[in-house]
Amino acid sequence: MAVRPEVPEEWVRRIGAVLEVLPECRRVDAWVGVQWKVGSTSVAHVFGGEDQLFRIVFHADPDEVMAFQHLGPPYFRAGYGRDVVGLLLDDGTDWEELAELLTDGYCRRAPEHLADLVPRPPAPDG
Repeated sequence: MAVRPEVPEEWVRRIGAVLEVLPECRRVDAWVGVQWKVGSTSVAHVFGGEDQLFRIVFHADPDEVMAFQHLGPPYFRAGYGRDVVGLLLDDGTDWEELAELLTDGYCRRAPEHLADLVPRPPAPDG
């Protein structure tokens, strides 16, 4: 069995800095890697794979999942759930973009009364 690498603690801290300030979002140890939850609902999961690559999976609008899938690496569609997308993490990761994606994912998964507490940019006119 291949060994899964531990996610660099700096990366876990960076992800936690985004998610753990959101209402009632907490870090928990997962079967592999680290997960963040609101209540019993998963918001994001970061882990090292048997291929020695690091991934984070989170939730997005199903239409966005399809768009990410078509973009290709570093994005991928997870093999479960129609609203789960992933991102390969490495030294070139755009952490600002990831913060936005994680915040959006939290708002999709959190109860409405908690998601409403998260400052969001205004929707574009259209």
